[in-house]
Amino acid sequence: MRKHYLIEIAQNDQLVVFCPPAILREKELSRIAFGSRSIEVDFIPHPDQDDRISISREIQKALQFPSFNIPLHVFLSNQSLIIGPLIGIFTAGFTSLPFEPIGDRTQFFSKLLSVNKMVGALPFVFGEQHINWDLGCIEGYFYHNNGWETVDIPFPNVIYDRLPNRRSENNPRLIKVKERLQKEYLIPWYNPGFFNKLEIHERLIQDETVSNLLPDTLPFTSFSSIETMLSTYGHVFIKPKNGSLGLGVHQIIYDKHTDDYYCRYQDKSNVNRLRKFSSLESLMGNVFANQSLEKMLVQQGINLIRTESRSIDFRVHTNKDDMGNWHVSAIAAKIAGPGSVTTHSRSGGDIKTMEEIFSNEESSLYTKKLSNAALLLSGSIDRHVEGIIGEIGFDLGIDRNGEVWLFEANSKPGRTIFTHPELEEFDLLTRKLSMAFAVFLTEQSLLHPVELIQ
Repeated sequence: MRKHYLIEIAQNDQLVVFCPPAILREKELSRIAFGSRSIEVDFIPHPDQDDRISISREIQKALQFPSFNIPLHVFLSNQSLIIGPLIGIFTAGFTSLPFEPIGDRTQFFSKLLSVNKMVGALPFVFGEQHINWDLGCIEGYFYHNNGWETVDIPFPNVIYDRLPNRRSENNPRLIKVKERLQKEYLIPWYNPGFFNKLEIHERLIQDETVSNLLPDTLPFTSFSSIETMLSTYGHVFIKPKNGSLGLGVHQIIYDKHTDDYYCRYQDKSNVNRLRKFSSLESLMGNVFANQSLEKMLVQQGINLIRTESRSIDFRVHTNKDDMGNWHVSAIAAKIAGPGSVTTHSRSGGDIKTMEEIFSNEESSLYTKKLSNAALLLSGSIDRHVEGIIGEIGFDLGIDRNGEVWLFEANSKPGRTIFTHPELEEFDLLTRKLSMAFAVFLTEQSLLHPVELIQ
């Protein structure tokens, strides 16, 4: 376990840092750094404290170090003592409201930033409009003492991407900001972008360690490809390649006894529908009349385990820790709403813990199977997808033979499952780990600065 040090502000203007003797025995130091700022100072052993570092007001001002009284990590590199990490959380959608500066996502960010003392890090939220390129600083939004305040701070050690949607991700102005911070300032940027379902499938299907977890998945090309999959599997799902929250998902079922086709979906009024057609052409012409089918994929239907005649799938979160290792940080069962094509709560689905719906033996067995699959998938995505990935949300299913299947992998997983009161501790764990990974990245960026910039 890495040690955290409280950073005290001494009421003098000397360029002197009082430091625990153990640190000074480890390396000869001449500079202190915070984020992108550093200053040459003298180091003196702290006379009576080994858990804190004392800096003067003059050093605090030069480093733009805020007075938040939070224990932080220290990193030693090239005769510099680096305090931090300073974590910039990049997003969009800021408002002028003092109590809701990031709109309806304000509560999520306040909870994310509130793990700072537990992790030993200093996270803040910012957007492209808060960057002062000329002065090399950022107007950062900090959550401190149960409230929001803005402080001018240096460029961070690492940046955590929390852009809210694909529209902001593809904004040319935001793309330029990302490129400049990565390439000019060599700042590691983690969890970039949103996954494309078909691209993820095409990369993972070539990996023998996880290919058996993937259902048959094809881009929509013709009715005949759907007919072939229906004859093989009995039912298929048609979903957007870049969809989320279960929006736009359709289930098509073929009844070989009556030669009828059924389509289950949620209409524009959020009503769950089940419609019958005499042919696939008629179904497609009616249900998909105004949709761009080239943006869709077709996926093998899986006969999932059920409870009270309702299908069950699972959300499994994985995170990297402060050593860069993957962990399963949360598992929850999601039960489909009556007549719903998905298990999402917006379609009437219910969130349950494993213990609520399974016996102890089943819960233990399924948890182990899901955890093993999620860790294998995390490692595979890490190897085959560009960028630095620190967290993934998986939608997994278990069929009636006990086999695990991957339905989706999400680079910015939603947090609906954490509304369940029994999952609060997992909510906290996922937030802690998403910040703790920045500690690892900061350390790696000092050891291998160029390798991390992708």
